[in-house]
Amino acid sequence: MRQALRGLTTRGRAFVAAGITASLCALLLGQKDLLRVGILLVALPIVAALVVGRTRLRLQVRRSLAPDQVPVGTQATVELTLTNQGRMPAGLLLLEDRIPYVLGHRPRFVVDRVSPNWRRTVTYPVKSDVRGLFQVGPLMLTVADPFGLVETSRTFTRSQHLLVTPRVYRLPEVRLGADRAGSGENRPRAIASAGEEDATVREYRDGDDLRRVHWRSTARRGSLMVRREEQPWQSRCAIFLDARTVSHHGHGPSSSLEWAVSAAASVGTDRIRRGYVTTLLGGPTTLSAISHRSSTAVHQPLNSQQLLTECATVEEHKYAEIGPLLTVDRHIQEPSLVVAIVGACSSEDITSLNRWRTSQATGVALLLDAASWSVGAEGTEKSARLTAATDATENELRRNGWRVARVQRGDHLPTVWSTLGLRSGRIA
Repeated sequence: MRQALRGLTTRGRAFVAAGITASLCALLLGQKDLLRVGILLVALPIVAALVVGRTRLRLQVRRSLAPDQVPVGTQATVELTLTNQGRMPAGLLLLEDRIPYVLGHRPRFVVDRVSPNWRRTVTYPVKSDVRGLFQVGPLMLTVADPFGLVETSRTFTRSQHLLVTPRVYRLPEVRLGADRAGSGENRPRAIASAGEEDATVREYRDGDDLRRVHWRSTARRGSLMVRREEQPWQSRCAIFLDARTVSHHGHGPSSSLEWAVSAAASVGTDRIRRGYVTTLLGGPTTLSAISHRSSTAVHQPLNSQQLLTECATVEEHKYAEIGPLLTVDRHIQEPSLVVAIVGACSSEDITSLNRWRTSQATGVALLLDAASWSVGAEGTEKSARLTAATDATENELRRNGWRVARVQRGDHLPTVWSTLGLRSGRIA
């Protein structure tokens, strides 16, 4: 009852105020008819509160998303199944499912009467033009009296998540010279320069079986060495996504960051489909992981689903340098192909990229010309500085053996990707 009285609407409070005022005036003026009117005005909200307060609904809500993962701009359908498992009927019900504004307007439904064993199914569409992981629900139920004097609300706890992934393009087959490189411990080594012994042993790591210790190499090198395990050859691809605020311009779905995220998702999906063991660095998931988890956890190979999930949740961050984002354990990951999706870089950033890329790996850089994403209000002087920084980055990367494709606003990713093969004269 007390909770129901706290749910008085503006109309209900107006009735109570008018009733009290009329009753006081009736007592002062000695008007019995006015007193009856005042008592009636006060009694109506109290009776409504009693009715609403005694309403005991056992309402069960089931929500389903079809599908629960969609690319940007694709519609999904939310289905709500409402069932009254109680024996008491109820009057007017207002239902509102809470969703983020990017998915559309919050759906509201009105049910005029709920009878025992009542069941109703309602559906509504959701669509987002921006990627992300969005919470759908919980459902908020409002019970109201027929006069609109009292409302009480109840929020259900269950909700679901809709994953909106970036746009993924199918890339053309471009030979990058990394398909035959392997990451297993039996991959070819420089035997002529290092000797056969060096090609079959490595340093001891925690957890290695002591029965694999190679004592001759241990005595010669002065550190514990073990025989290498035989593993199947498998190409590895490491992708770095530059999500720093200083590297990007533009806003919303047409920003340079969204182009970069879509490129990372497309390249990663393409490499996974071709049998590469693929890892992603630079997004917020791996940024926090670098700070709180070991490098083993950071550089776990991804499947297509995990890759799309990481790309969907990428956000700009304020790291000033690339170096801290490229914490790589060489025992865990020796990529044969590295793909860097970056904006203009400083000399320290390029040094970090060169250190990340091993001598045997093929380096590919998608260089974002952020000036082409700049709006006119930012000024031509700033755009000129961005262009000059991008030119310097491109020249430096090329001098260090990277294959560079410069990207401007409006460029189509499959076309850009194909130019990487044209420049080397090798397209499958």
